[in-house]
Amino acid sequence: MAFESLSERLSQAFKKLKGRGRLTEADIREVMKEVRTALLDADVNYRVTRDFIAKVTEKATGADVLASLTPSQQVIKIVNDELTALMGGSNEKIKIAPKPPTVVMLVGLQGAGKTTNGAKLAGLYKKTYNKRPLLVACDVYRPAAITQLQVVGEQVGVPVFEEGPGNPVEIARHAVEHAKRNGNDIVFIDTAGRLHIDDGLMTELADIKEAVRPDEIMLFLDAMTGQDAVNAAAGFNEKLGIDSVFMTKLDADTRGGAALSVRAVTGKPIKFAGTGEKLDGIEAFHPDRMASRILGMGDLLTLIEKAQESYDEKQAAELEKKMAEARLDLNDYADQLKQMKKMGGAQAMLGMMPGIKQSDLKNVNVDERQFLRMEALISSMTEKERRDPSILSMSRKKRVAAGAGQKVEDVNRLLKQFEMLRSVSKQLSKGGQPNLAALQKGRRPHGKKFSGQGGKFKLPF
Repeated sequence: MAFESLSERLSQAFKKLKGRGRLTEADIREVMKEVRTALLDADVNYRVTRDFIAKVTEKATGADVLASLTPSQQVIKIVNDELTALMGGSNEKIKIAPKPPTVVMLVGLQGAGKTTNGAKLAGLYKKTYNKRPLLVACDVYRPAAITQLQVVGEQVGVPVFEEGPGNPVEIARHAVEHAKRNGNDIVFIDTAGRLHIDDGLMTELADIKEAVRPDEIMLFLDAMTGQDAVNAAAGFNEKLGIDSVFMTKLDADTRGGAALSVRAVTGKPIKFAGTGEKLDGIEAFHPDRMASRILGMGDLLTLIEKAQESYDEKQAAELEKKMAEARLDLNDYADQLKQMKKMGGAQAMLGMMPGIKQSDLKNVNVDERQFLRMEALISSMTEKERRDPSILSMSRKKRVAAGAGQKVEDVNRLLKQFEMLRSVSKQLSKGGQPNLAALQKGRRPHGKKFSGQGGKFKLPF
């Protein structure tokens, strides 16, 4: 997970401050030494680390403690604020041209995920911002690069302009003219990459820049390459001039050095982040939310946004009505499982919850395949059985289990999970609160204990 090792190290450092009524300057300097080591181990740029520690130490030793905060909370707040500032302060979007089309040049080294993530970005602007994007295939050197862009473009529903292995500068110019004629209001030009920055690469990119006058040059960096990514960013910015950064593979980067360093080194904001291989594995980069994740305080706003993106308003209204009338059925349960998958799965959702540290999730084995098994069981039922699970006799359960390639015990486990959901929904619809203590002990809200595995309620994964 993103920033996992850094988050753990910082959590351990701040533990030493808890419970102290007053913090001395020596206490703060001791903790800052550990924070400094944690940042360097996370591959954060040395100069960036030095400046960060100096700012936090100065503010923490001279801070007046707010009435609502303990001294240790005050230090954590200062660290949170400085982390947010280090990564840019606030989220920034692509600069939209006053007269369309907006032209965005996508640049980066080979292997950074530019083509795939560039297509995801185009898809995001089509879906979320109601744009009519156009992808342009200007990588005419890498084998199958044009085909790759066409395939991903089709998957996100965005047209691709290509002229085969021609002159990239002319292709870019023709694409912008095509966009003007056909009403495409934002153009994403996928340029060629290299294994390293060289004169040939930069000359070509400069020529494309001169030909189409892009409104924004976005650099794609692989978060997992750490300081190599930061060095590449500095090189591209010096030779070409970039406007923003797209950080790919951020979900797999447990250290976080590149994300924490690139703004300070280049002065350019990270605007988007790649968070998975799926086509919806992209999100706007919010420095404040990222700082909150690093310090183990969760990211509820992003979680809510993911829910809003994946949820149909009409479907949500119908579900709310069913809950109010206590008439949920297994069709609704299957829909909830699908929505959870759209939001990145249970593990991703748990990682955004406040109060849940990365270490808390280390021993949580979320088997996402179990959701598929549950969906298979529900699909194996008749419509009548899905609407009224109480009619599932032993013979019906055997048929359902066989149809899904599973066991009768799996059917029983699914029904228990569903019964708990329906019982809680019934309580909530009456304005009550579910008996969480009882649920944690594996009991139904009315006191009857679940059977199996020591009476403990088991999550469906």
